[in-house]
Amino acid sequence: MKWMIALLLLSQIVLAEEVKKDPLVEKHETLDFQAIKDVIKNDMLESEVVKQKKQVATVVKANKRKIEEKYNIPGEDEFWSFLSQMWLVKNAQIIKWDFQKPDYGLDTSLEDLLEKLGYFEVRFNILVVNTPDITHFALPTEPNRYLLLLSLPFIRTLDLTKVEISLLLLEDILRAKAGFFMNYVATAKLRSIIGSNFYGKAFPKEVMTEALKKYDEMVFDKGFSFNQQFEITKQMDKLVKSDLVTWNAYYQMLIKIDNLSKSNPLYLKYSKIYPSPEMQLNWLKPNTKQNEF
Repeated sequence: MKWMIALLLLSQIVLAEEVKKDPLVEKHETLDFQAIKDVIKNDMLESEVVKQKKQVATVVKANKRKIEEKYNIPGEDEFWSFLSQMWLVKNAQIIKWDFQKPDYGLDTSLEDLLEKLGYFEVRFNILVVNTPDITHFALPTEPNRYLLLLSLPFIRTLDLTKVEISLLLLEDILRAKAGFFMNYVATAKLRSIIGSNFYGKAFPKEVMTEALKKYDEMVFDKGFSFNQQFEITKQMDKLVKSDLVTWNAYYQMLIKIDNLSKSNPLYLKYSKIYPSPEMQLNWLKPNTKQNEF
């Protein structure tokens, strides 16, 4: 370092003061203190410049990281909640979820039913919608949480009790746990972008658009298969059959839905989405051949 050389030079000169010198030699050894000060000063300035450059580089790197993070696509834990919320916003005018509604006490009723059946601390959100176009559905969301859509016109037309509504929502929870909806939407392309970053690249708009289209298909047109519906019906039967009152409420609920889907033009598509209440009633009957699919 320059300042070390300067200090070494200074120490040698100080020591030389103790030695008697020839006047002619002393004439040529005039000490330039200002030059030494300039060397030390310049060296300190260079050190400060290096330090400041490092600090600036750290800040620039942190700012760049913050900018890049804005282009993150949510990971698996948050992606499905993000996508479902996008779909809800996209279909707000059709679904009509943004309207003034009282507290129907459905959260407490469903929680009571779940705990009665041995399911504790289940996290869920019930979104009541003001349309007959969706009767009830569980949208994909974060792990161990359920986003449940429920049509107000549907439950009013059926005059369902809170227990019957809770049983209807429990069916949707079981479908969500089975992953029927998510597996239909989750193509290889969609899975490849989950948790990725598109900084400096185009947003994967086509992949997201296709995923939202599959949401539309699942909710409004495709629904579930007979095999899937049979699986859920048998799970429900197993869960509630030890309590005759609850089992009977489930059975009566299916009768109401079966009659409605056959008589009300607004709900003729119900049996296509959930095939079918009539088949479910047959599957629940004991000791019949229809009890197998």
